[in-house]
Amino acid sequence: MEKITIEMPLVSQCDVSSCGYNVNDTCHAKAITVGDHFNPGCDTFFEGSKHNKETKRIAGVGACKVGTCKYNNDFECTAENIIVGFSKHEINCLTYAI
Repeated sequence: MEKITIEMPLVSQCDVSSCGYNVNDTCHAKAITVGDHFNPGCDTFFEGSKHNKETKRIAGVGACKVGTCKYNNDFECTAENIIVGFSKHEINCLTYAI
C-alpha cells in the first residue's frame, strides 16, 4: 500500500470520551474533518465502542469547512494544534476563532 505524509495540525486534546476514536482524551483517527459552513463541529465523531486499536497515532486536522475561522486557509487548518470538546451541547473545535 502506498502512503503519503502530510503536515497538519494535531488534535492535542479531545474531551469527548464517548467517541469511538477517543482513548484517554486523545483522538486516534488518522485525521478529522471540522465543521460545515457555519458550525465548527467535529464531523468525524461517532458514538460507539472504541474503534481504533492504534493508540500511538494522534489525529491531525485533515480539513476544515468553516471558512470564517481565522485559522482556515483554503479550507485547511493553520493552527498549531486544536482541542475538541463540548461547546454548549455540541462537539466542536474549541480552537475555532473569528
